[in-house]
Amino acid sequence: MLDPSLLYHVEADKAASVQGDRPALIHLFDGYIDAGAVSHHLARYLLRTCEHEVLVTFDHDQLHDYRSRRPQMVFDTNHWADLIDFELVIHRLLDSQGKPFLLLHGPEPDSQWNRAAAAVFQVAERFEVSQLLTGSGVPMAVPHTRPTLVTAHATDINLVSGNPMWIDRVQLPGAFSHLLEYRAGERNVLAQGFVAHVPHYLAQSTFPQAAAAVLGRIATAAGLDLPMDLLHEESQENLATIAAETAEDAEFPAMLAALEEQYERLAAAGGSSVPSAEEIGAAVEQFLAEQDPPPDFPRQ
Repeated sequence: MLDPSLLYHVEADKAASVQGDRPALIHLFDGYIDAGAVSHHLARYLLRTCEHEVLVTFDHDQLHDYRSRRPQMVFDTNHWADLIDFELVIHRLLDSQGKPFLLLHGPEPDSQWNRAAAAVFQVAERFEVSQLLTGSGVPMAVPHTRPTLVTAHATDINLVSGNPMWIDRVQLPGAFSHLLEYRAGERNVLAQGFVAHVPHYLAQSTFPQAAAAVLGRIATAAGLDLPMDLLHEESQENLATIAAETAEDAEFPAMLAALEEQYERLAAAGGSSVPSAEEIGAAVEQFLAEQDPPPDFPRQ
């Protein structure tokens, strides 16, 4: 393996501001299963609502396949006027009480996963990261009119309880965030993840209710006081938008009622519904086949 330290640059003048704090590291990547744009939305929400500064910059040129995901460029009349390139960075952020934490975000690496993971753990060791955290969304047969269900996973299974659905053992295409959690387990580093159940009919849209549910779990796990008010406002606005857009759909009320009834049965049974491996795999494959980037994510 090539030297992982050659993949990133640490801002030396900012490094001292993190030493001794044992911050949590939240990692949120674009490019894989992200129903409701949960990861995408959370990364931008945290940067919008928390004081932040760049701490580490990765040489993403070594990790990115530009023919697979092309950057946006602006042509103005007779010249190329702008380039919206990709960045993979770690920001140092402060929560509402001034407690620091780290946010690794940007496109999921297209290559050199093991080397990139080793680089992340070098950074984590340097700044004495206390734990790794992530969040995402998956499409599920749930209604938008009920509280968002969240499935948790962790390198320490004693921290995982109360999942709304019991899943036995399935094999799925992996993501870089999954690899980080797996490698963290090998290193005896605590890592946790929270997956929101996003209504399948809204999987291609931004669904702030799911982002809020995941952010709340991340905040609790990391002991952070994260701003939630704006996200809750977005959720209420989104509910109104959904109501307006489905008002004239004659078939939608019946489908929604069926999903609500199924949700209530699951709640009454204490989350004992068991989707089969084939059902989970088919849902993931269908979502990947239909997936479009979020509106502000560079397209090919």
